[in-house]
Amino acid sequence: MLPRQAFVIAAGGSRRASYRLKQAGRFVALALAGWGLLWLCARIGAAVSDYNWQWNRVWRHLGRWTAEGFEAGPLLEGLGMTLGIAAAGFCLATVLGLGAAVLRLAPWPVGRLLAGAYVGALRNTPLLLQLFFVYFLLSPLFALGPFGSAVLALGAFEGAYMAELFRAGLLGVPRSQWEAGLSLGFGTAETLRLVILPQAMRRMLPPLTSQIVTLIKDTSLVSAIAVADLTMRAQEVIAETFLAFEIWLLTAGIYLALTLCVSLPARRLERRF
Repeated sequence: MLPRQAFVIAAGGSRRASYRLKQAGRFVALALAGWGLLWLCARIGAAVSDYNWQWNRVWRHLGRWTAEGFEAGPLLEGLGMTLGIAAAGFCLATVLGLGAAVLRLAPWPVGRLLAGAYVGALRNTPLLLQLFFVYFLLSPLFALGPFGSAVLALGAFEGAYMAELFRAGLLGVPRSQWEAGLSLGFGTAETLRLVILPQAMRRMLPPLTSQIVTLIKDTSLVSAIAVADLTMRAQEVIAETFLAFEIWLLTAGIYLALTLCVSLPARRLERRF
C-alpha cells in the first residue's frame, strides 16, 4: 500500500504542477493576444496616417539602469499610483458595499432607506462627476488631497455596485443557515461572519471579480483630478515625445496585464469551489 500511496501523491502533485503551468501559459497567451490585437489596430491606423514608429524611444519611460541601480520611469511611477488607488479603493468599496448590503436586509426602515439612497444615487450618476464633486467640494473641507479624493470617489462608487452583489449573495444562502447558526449560540454578527459569508462568497466570486476588473479600469479617470496615475503619466510622456501610438499601446498592455492578474486567479478559485 505504501508504494501505491506514494504514487498517488506524486501523481496528484504532478497534475497540480501541470495545471499551474497551463494557467501560466494561458495568462501569457491571453496577454500577448490582447496586446497583439491592439498593436494590429494601431498599426493599421498608423499606416493610414503614415505614422513613423519609434519604439526605441519608449522603453526608457518605463525605467532604466543607472550606476546607482534601477530607476523607475514615469510610466512605472504612474503604475504604482494606479495600484495604490485600486487597492485602497477596493478595501473601501468592500466595507461600504457589505455595510450597505447588510443595512438593506436589516429590519430597520431608516437603515434600509439610507442604504437604498446611497446605492441608487451613486449607481445612477457618472463616476467622473462624482470625482469632481469629491475633489472640489469635499476635499477642501476634509483636506483629502488628490489621492484621498480618488480613493473616496472610487470606493464609494464601486461600493454601491458591490452592495447589490453582496445582497444577492446573502439572499442566495438558505434562511435555514441563519437559523442553524443562531441555534448553535452564535450572535447575528458571528452567524454572518462564520456561516453566511463563506457560503455567499462562492456565489459572489464571478461578479465580484468582474467588479474588481472594472475598478482597475476606472482608475484611469482619476487623471481628471490631477492624480499622477498611469494614464496621466502616459499623457505627459506623449506631450513630451509625441509618441502617441507607442505610449498608448504600452499603457493599454499594462492595464490588460493588471486585469488578467485578477481574472485568471479568480477563475481558478471558482473551479476549486
